[in-house]
Amino acid sequence: MKFKKLILLLTNMGLKGFLFRGFYELQKRSGLLKKKYPTSYTPVEFIAVDKWRKRPSNFFFNSREDLKEFPLPEKEKATLKKEAEQIKKGNIRFFSGNTFHLGKNYDWITNPENNFQFDINKHWTEIPDLNQEQGDIKFVWEKSRFSYLYTIIRYDFHFKEDQSEFVFHEISDWIDKNPLNMGPNYVCSQEISIRVLNWTFALFYYKNSPTLTQEVFNKILNSIYWQIRHVEANHRFSLISVRNNHAITESLALYSTGVLFPYFDRSEIWKAKGKHHLEVEGFYQIYDDGSYLQFSMNYHRVVIQLYTWAFYLAQANKDTFSTALKERVQRSVQFLYQCQDLTTGQMPNYGANDGALFFPLNNCHFRDYRPQINALFHFYSGRGLYDPGMWNEDLFWFGKKVISEKMDIPQKTRSFSTGGYYVLRSSETYSFIRCGNHKDRPSQADNLHLDLWVKGKNILRDAGSYKYNSTPEDLKFFMGTSSHNTVMLGDHDQMEKGGRFIWFHWSQAETAKVEENSSYIMFTGKIKAFQHISKNIKHTRQVKQFKNAPVWEVTDTIEHASIPAKQIWNISPEFHKEGFEIVCTDKNGNKLEPKTVEGFYSPTYGVKEPSTQIVFESPDNYFKTTISRKKVVKPAPAMATEEANTTADTDSTKGKPRGRKAKPKNLEP
Repeated sequence: MKFKKLILLLTNMGLKGFLFRGFYELQKRSGLLKKKYPTSYTPVEFIAVDKWRKRPSNFFFNSREDLKEFPLPEKEKATLKKEAEQIKKGNIRFFSGNTFHLGKNYDWITNPENNFQFDINKHWTEIPDLNQEQGDIKFVWEKSRFSYLYTIIRYDFHFKEDQSEFVFHEISDWIDKNPLNMGPNYVCSQEISIRVLNWTFALFYYKNSPTLTQEVFNKILNSIYWQIRHVEANHRFSLISVRNNHAITESLALYSTGVLFPYFDRSEIWKAKGKHHLEVEGFYQIYDDGSYLQFSMNYHRVVIQLYTWAFYLAQANKDTFSTALKERVQRSVQFLYQCQDLTTGQMPNYGANDGALFFPLNNCHFRDYRPQINALFHFYSGRGLYDPGMWNEDLFWFGKKVISEKMDIPQKTRSFSTGGYYVLRSSETYSFIRCGNHKDRPSQADNLHLDLWVKGKNILRDAGSYKYNSTPEDLKFFMGTSSHNTVMLGDHDQMEKGGRFIWFHWSQAETAKVEENSSYIMFTGKIKAFQHISKNIKHTRQVKQFKNAPVWEVTDTIEHASIPAKQIWNISPEFHKEGFEIVCTDKNGNKLEPKTVEGFYSPTYGVKEPSTQIVFESPDNYFKTTISRKKVVKPAPAMATEEANTTADTDSTKGKPRGRKAKPKNLEP
């Protein structure tokens, strides 16, 4: 049994990753890794601050004094002011969700969720990132990312109130309380990279501020230098053992530091390494259809934000990335745009979502993807993708002129077969379907999940991911099949859960196609799943979306399964508000009684709200489901006319005789 698990683990990590991870852990536990990361340094003056100020700008902008106006509506200015005031009082919003009061003298090492205080006297290699007593370490890392500084900087800019003293005090306080390579804030190289990028933004914005004295400047530059030395030393771990958005973030930090601080002795090396790995990882992590290997909308947004920074920074420094890479990243923009609800700017709450938004440069809601998609789209086209709005502010901060002209690109039914995503579009309705053939590690057991949207309302939704370090019950629900709109066998997920982010017996798509005629659009897909129960179990799902009304017919068939199946629907409050219902029958046409079950919904990391599930159970493992608005029963007329009887015998969608169907047109996936 242990040998079998070892083989499955190798499938998840690959031989190279498995061997490297084993060697890395051996170094860590033996203390050899600790010796590679010093805990002190002798401060040096890399460059005089006055000389630095006189250098030609190589950032997105020269300084705050050179930035032109970006008008915000009064309502948005009031919101910005309120958020900035809360931050200055020590109230920090975590993961774009809950707010925690950390106070004005936070120690940077206390978990505000459970008040556990990490030991700042321990080397980072001695601190576990997963421990029940310490709780979720991400709650310690969150403020140390310094993403909240963007709210302060934006407040400074829009209200013309100098906040440099507050900003540099926050950075200096962190440096004083976090000795090099000691404590929890050095455990993750991605967290270090985000912190350095955000400090860099603040440095250039306050370039001419009197608060930025030579002493403060030296302190920050020395800390940046040694933190990036850490990132460089640990970069292979992310490139080999992790290889996801972490690797891209760290590569960007190396490239940016190399470009922006050329007086560091390793700047040219960092620039070259960072640029090389941004190229390599972009091709590896972004599939040829524009989808992303982490199967997560939020992590996909993280990646396009990182490449937006990289591309605009290269442009400002007369550098460039390969045309092939830029074309690959451009497909990401196209993919996300085609999966987006334009009414709200939101995406399906699909895949792992830790609330990450490294550079919050606008007032838009966290789930609104327009700012980040638009900023990168402008890099390619020189025009916006949406009508004028708050989402244009990102573009402004990247040093580009905001123009009102947009490029009209239609959203339509699309198949992204490499990643395994299918989008069905009618005039008012939108279906998002996952049917993936995994060559990279899946994060959730969610194959054949179905999201439904009507006029900007996500009536059937993905429940989210809540927290990565939580109770076994929470992890099973949010990472497992139950939080998705698909089918389970009893209480069994589609795949067998391993440790942390590991799944065994990956579900795999066998077939998928989309067809369309004048009346409807139809998706049909088959997956191999539940292989830990039996090797021959297949799940086929057909989704028929009608064009002239918000009506869906969903047929699920489970083959070769002896365990009774249940069909799960995670409904949003808008489902009933908009008057929708779900009716389901078995193979013999017998109506299945719905069960209303308590579920949960997580709009962002660390937030869990009660929600409702509608569940059907079928003894023959077959479900024929209709999702539509409830019919209003009208009194029958006293006498049925000949015309009425004729109408009753026709197809209600187009008035054609029943049994006559327009031949579907196959759309290549």
